[in-house]
Amino acid sequence: MKVNTDVTRCQGHGRCALLAPDVFDVDDDGKVVVLLAEVGDEHVAGVREAVTSCPEAALELA
Repeated sequence: MKVNTDVTRCQGHGRCALLAPDVFDVDDDGKVVVLLAEVGDEHVAGVREAVTSCPEAALELA
């Protein structure tokens, strides 16, 4: 599965990095950084939780 982000929507809450730290990080400005654009089965649950927890809907799992 592929992770898509819209950094223009990201407000830097950092929930994604807390919920799926192997997949997401935040840069010096607090914006989301995707560490793994293609995620395997071992990361899907955490990424789905991060997607649904993002207040700005800046994340998508396709």
